[in-house]
Amino acid sequence: MRVFVTGATGFIGSATVRELIEAGHQVLGLARLDTAEAMLAAVGAEVHRGALDDLDSLRSGAAAADGVIHTAFVHDFSDFARACETDQRAIETLGAVLAGSDRPLVVASGTPALLPGHLVTEEDTADLNAPGAARLPRRSEETALSFSSRGVRASVVRLPRSVHGEGDHGFVPTLINIARTKGVSAYPGDGSQRWPAVHRKDAAHLFRLALESAPKGSRLHAVGDEGVPVREIAGVIGRRLGVPVVALPVEEAGSHFGFIGSIFSLDCPASSTLTQQRLGWHPVQPGLLADLDQEYYFKMALQNA
Repeated sequence: MRVFVTGATGFIGSATVRELIEAGHQVLGLARLDTAEAMLAAVGAEVHRGALDDLDSLRSGAAAADGVIHTAFVHDFSDFARACETDQRAIETLGAVLAGSDRPLVVASGTPALLPGHLVTEEDTADLNAPGAARLPRRSEETALSFSSRGVRASVVRLPRSVHGEGDHGFVPTLINIARTKGVSAYPGDGSQRWPAVHRKDAAHLFRLALESAPKGSRLHAVGDEGVPVREIAGVIGRRLGVPVVALPVEEAGSHFGFIGSIFSLDCPASSTLTQQRLGWHPVQPGLLADLDQEYYFKMALQNA
């Protein structure tokens, strides 16, 4: 299959590109910069110059492919609403090109945070009419799956709070840098809040399986660890940095951790049981705690401090 991949040089997208090529697919990767073009060429992918907000480039990329995997997202949390609008327009553009063709469209989303402590499954969906829903304006999942009724084999791969592995620039390296700067590795409350997680290579494998065989309308969970207690995350960070591990009142999480404080305080476990049963996907890479205990995590965090 010839596959158009957005976010092809990103943390998850680059792993997905390698997974696809190793499985015998051809990859057409979206590249905005010369450096991205060189990265794609180095792994044997074709290059398609364009950007997420260049809708013509998305149209031509999708038109030239047998299927699309959309992993790109503008991670600008200073204007998150605008980033979400860009994402929605991109998905609408890609879906419109594929409409009526039965070609696959696989879109990255996130496991929803519902009631605290509720184990989220693939059958759970967020209530878009609930109070506070407007504060979470990302509509990638709903937009993608709407094309299932328009002749597109659309599916969504929900990613958990932590997608980890070498090259991670997400939440966990941020926690490492906060602990290094403040001299303590803290966790909110009693630290029993659970974070779901997955290794980037396991996530990439699921993106490929979704492309190849997911039924239209599928919600899939790329979840390896259902829920790692945040005190255990803090414990590994404290031990590796040689700093005390301390509990903080939940109401102080924002002042200590910044924007990540509210996320670190959530108890949001998620299951991938149905995904494993339906697609035969099984995570085989190290879990979050084992991965976090590697030296590269602490070198990466220091380099990006």
